[in-house]
Amino acid sequence: MIGNDVVDLTLAKTESNWQRKGFLDKVFTKGEQNIIFGSENQDITVWTLWSRKEAVYKILRQKGESRGFYPLLINCSHENGLVLYKDSVFYSTTQIRNNCIHTIAVTSVIDFEYITELNQLKESIYKSEIPFYLENGNCFFMSKSHHGRFERSIYLRKDITK
Repeated sequence: MIGNDVVDLTLAKTESNWQRKGFLDKVFTKGEQNIIFGSENQDITVWTLWSRKEAVYKILRQKGESRGFYPLLINCSHENGLVLYKDSVFYSTTQIRNNCIHTIAVTSVIDFEYITELNQLKESIYKSEIPFYLENGNCFFMSKSHHGRFERSIYLRKDITK
């Protein structure tokens, strides 16, 4: 399973005030808040942690979790891109380029080798609001994300129909 998220930092700066009263307590654990306050660039840290949570949330939906708002249950570690949810561990990687944060999350480290970005989405289907990429009769987990000027669609090149 795979999840991704993008954040347009320019748009986030104008539309989201993460410093408003109550925002951090609603979205980030105390440990994550310590990471934010201890960082050199708090804006980047806030949106990187948010992006990691969103990417994992997309995997949780693929796993059958109900729709909802529960970022405090998704806990980002400071090291190695680890993200925890209940008894599950997820792995994430984040790139920051051209005012865009892009995070990819997977359930197994080896899955990073099977990720492909889709520059042009050819064929996809939705099952229970979850997107899947179809290619030559094969079905793959995929994730789509867009925010502001940025959009990314990726899939995991492991056929799930076999």
